[in-house]
Amino acid sequence: MGRRQVLEALSGLMMGMFVAILASTVVANALPRIISELGGSQASYTWVVTTELLAMTATVPLWGKLSDLYNKKLLIQLSLGLFVVGSLVAGFAGDIGVLIASRVAQGVGAGGLTALAQVIMAAIVSPRELGKYSGLFGGIFAVGTVAGPLIGGLLVDTSWLGWRWCFFLGVPLAIAAIVLLQRTLNLPTVRRDVHVDYLGAFLIMAGVSTLLVWSSLAGHQFAWGSWWTAGLVSTGLIVLALAIFVESRVREPVLPLGIFRNRTITLTTIASFLVGTAMFGGTVFLSQYFQLSLGKTPTVAGLMSLPMILGLLASSTISGQLISRTGVWRAHLLLGGVLMVVGLGLLGTIDAHTNVLLLSGYMVVLGIGIGLLMQNLVLVAQNDVPARDLGAATSVLSFFRSLGASIGVSALGAVLANRVTELTVAGLGPAAAAGSGGSAQEVPNLAALPEPVVNVIREAYGTATSDLFLISAPIAVLVVVVIAFVKQIPLKTQSGTERLAEEGVTLAH
Repeated sequence: MGRRQVLEALSGLMMGMFVAILASTVVANALPRIISELGGSQASYTWVVTTELLAMTATVPLWGKLSDLYNKKLLIQLSLGLFVVGSLVAGFAGDIGVLIASRVAQGVGAGGLTALAQVIMAAIVSPRELGKYSGLFGGIFAVGTVAGPLIGGLLVDTSWLGWRWCFFLGVPLAIAAIVLLQRTLNLPTVRRDVHVDYLGAFLIMAGVSTLLVWSSLAGHQFAWGSWWTAGLVSTGLIVLALAIFVESRVREPVLPLGIFRNRTITLTTIASFLVGTAMFGGTVFLSQYFQLSLGKTPTVAGLMSLPMILGLLASSTISGQLISRTGVWRAHLLLGGVLMVVGLGLLGTIDAHTNVLLLSGYMVVLGIGIGLLMQNLVLVAQNDVPARDLGAATSVLSFFRSLGASIGVSALGAVLANRVTELTVAGLGPAAAAGSGGSAQEVPNLAALPEPVVNVIREAYGTATSDLFLISAPIAVLVVVVIAFVKQIPLKTQSGTERLAEEGVTLAH
C-alpha cells in the first residue's frame, strides 16, 4: 500500500482513537465539579476513573484474540458503537451510581479501540515504517489530550452547557468514525476455525476485577491488613490461577501463555505494566491538584496540562521518524525511561505554592519520557512475533499496561484520600475536618467553605499529590532496569498482512 492508501485506511482509525482519547480527557477537569454536583466521595472520584480502566483492561485480551479470528473492521465499529451507548448513558446520569455504570460500556468500547487500532496498523504497515505512522497517532493522542481538558473546562464553566456535554460531545464524532471506517478500511479476514475461550476470558476479568476492588477500597473502607484484604486477595489470586490453568489447555487461549517464551514479549509486557502503574497512577490526579490545591478554574486547569502533552507530542513524533529512518529503537526506550523517572521525581517536590513555570518544566520532562516509551514498546513487541500472533501480542501489552494503570489509579487514589483526611484532621482538628469536606468521604466544594478551611485543604491536596509522584518514581526506575535487558532486533520491512501470507495463512477479502 502506498502512503496515501495507508493514510486513507487509517483516517477512520485515527478518528476513533481521537474520540476515545477526547472522551477520557474531556472529563478530567470536569470530574471535581461532576462528583461535587452528584454528591460523590473521593472514593467515587477514583471509581469513575477506575471503572472505565477496569472494563478496558479486562476486555483488551478478548478484543485482541477476536481480531485474530474475525473481521477487524467490524470489531472496531462494534467497539465504537458500545462507546456511543456508554457516552449517552453517562450524559443523562442522575446519580453517581449510573455514571459509574455507564463507564463500564465506555471502557469495553475503549478496550476494543486500544487493542484493535494497533493491530490494524500492524496489519497494513511494516514495523520499519510503523514509526512514521505511530508519530501521526502520537499527534492524534496529543491533540485529543490537549483539546479534551480545554473543551471540558469550557463546557463546565459555561452555565448553559455544563458537564453533561463532556459526554455528549463524543457521540457525533464516534458515529463519524464508524462511517469513515466503513468507507476507507478494507482488510482481509483470516480463514480459521473459531474457538474463543470465553471461560478463560471470564476468569481473567473476574480475577482482575477482584484485585482492583481490593486495591481501591483497602485503606479507607477496611484496613490493609484486615480479613477483607485476605479474602479479596486470596479470591482474586485463586481465580487468576484457574484462568492460567484453563488458558494452558484450550485450543485458542485469550492470553496465549506460550507467547511469554519470547524474551522480548516478556520484558516489554513487564515494562508496559510498570509504565501504566507509574504514569497513570500519578497523572490522573493532576487535574484535581490544579483545581483543589492551586485554586484554578477547570478551563485554566486544562491549559496547565499543555506542557506535558506538548512534550509527549514532540518526543513521539520525532522518535517515530528517527526509528523509521535508522531502525534503531533501544536508545529511545532507555532515554524515555530515564526521563520518566526524572519527571516523576521532580513532580514529587510540588505543593500548594509551586511556581507554575517550574511545574510546567517538570511536566515537559515527564511528557517527553512517556512519548518515547508507550508506542515504541508496542512496536518492539510486534516486530518480534509471528504475524498470526500480532493480535495476541498487541493485546497482551495493552492489557498489562491498562492493568498497571488500573492498579495505580485505584491504589494511589486510596492513598490520596487517606493522606488528605490525615492532613486535614491535623490542620483543622477532627470535628472541623468532618464538616469541611476535606476527607475521603467527600470531594470539597471550596467556594462554599471559609478561607481558613480552604487554605488547609489546599495544603493537604498539594502535599498528598506530591506523595503520589514520590511513590510512582521508584516504579519508573524498574522500567529502566527491565528495558536494559531488551535486545536490539532489526525491524522487519513487511506488513502484518504480507507476513501472514508468507506464513501460509489463508486470507479472504
